[in-house]
Amino acid sequence: MIKVKYIALILLAAWMSNSCKQEEVDEKVQLPTNLQVEVSQTDRGLVTVFFSAQNANFFRVGFGTDGKIPELVQGNQASYTYRQAGRFTITVQAHVTENDFIKEEREVTISEAVFGLKIPESGFESPMAYEGYNLVWNDEFEGNDLSQDWVHELGDGCPNLCGWGNNELQWYRRENVKVENGYLIIQAKQESAGGKNYTSSRIKTQGRQSFKFGRVDIRAALPKGQGIWPALWMLGDNIDQVGWPRCGEIDIMEMVGGNANGRDNTVHGTVHWDNNGTYANFGGSVTLNQGIFNDNFHVFSIIWDDEKIVWLLDNTPYHEIDIRPASLNEFRESFFFLFNVAVGGNWPGNPDGTTSFPQQMVVDYVRVFQKN
Repeated sequence: MIKVKYIALILLAAWMSNSCKQEEVDEKVQLPTNLQVEVSQTDRGLVTVFFSAQNANFFRVGFGTDGKIPELVQGNQASYTYRQAGRFTITVQAHVTENDFIKEEREVTISEAVFGLKIPESGFESPMAYEGYNLVWNDEFEGNDLSQDWVHELGDGCPNLCGWGNNELQWYRRENVKVENGYLIIQAKQESAGGKNYTSSRIKTQGRQSFKFGRVDIRAALPKGQGIWPALWMLGDNIDQVGWPRCGEIDIMEMVGGNANGRDNTVHGTVHWDNNGTYANFGGSVTLNQGIFNDNFHVFSIIWDDEKIVWLLDNTPYHEIDIRPASLNEFRESFFFLFNVAVGGNWPGNPDGTTSFPQQMVVDYVRVFQKN
């Protein structure tokens, strides 16, 4: 009889233990319910998500960038500012414990227009003819692709000029160029390629179109922001034989972007050359009276002959160099065009938290006139 009672006690204890464990399991799997998620999208890429759930001890939220897992948040809302356009999946997790949760997902689309990636509807326009000049070459960027006059420069300039000689941060590729609605568009994006954190494009007419003297008009709207460096420029045809700077460089327009010190509203015109074995440069700049170069189209020009180069903004001269000295004979030879948008580098510095991506340079046309 004693043995029977003893066995009964053991069985009762085992049943009670299993019952407690079952209650613990049942309690553990009582997940949150009624997870409600709302997403509010405001200007400049700012997105706020609001959430609530019954029986939730805490929440985690992920905004679908860079493969990051949802992060712990306080309260019932979380905000994030997107720095590039695209379609993103927002994930909200309502947790009882770290491993026991339910989730909801919402799609959000950040359009390019959010970052000011619009093509201006106004701005300065230059004529198709000038007295005493003939139009010898132009590209109005019609159609859906670059003409045969352009070729791409790809990569980061390595091994000879890593960072293109300026510690730039972008990887140049074809995909960042498009031609549509009569415009050439070069975009700089914050994305990984070639071991870099940014991509962009650089195109040139080397071996296709080059010119010695004349008037050049380029109508363009520029990107903006710290670390953004658009350029419309020229290099001497003989660069492969003599190298840089002996080939000479004519920067029709450069802008180092950023809000500080009015950088988004100032452009530079510069020449670089070899002065008897020593690097030399000479440049000038012009600043808008109102607004920035992202707001409207402007026409960036040079008038170039065997005596001087004059830089103009919207047909108003702002800088000039006398190229008659023998040390400046580079500028009495043929040059080809390059258009690009760099990111970072020695001159503009790196992008920061104020820089939005993508950014774009929009070119309406390039025209070359030479004297009759």
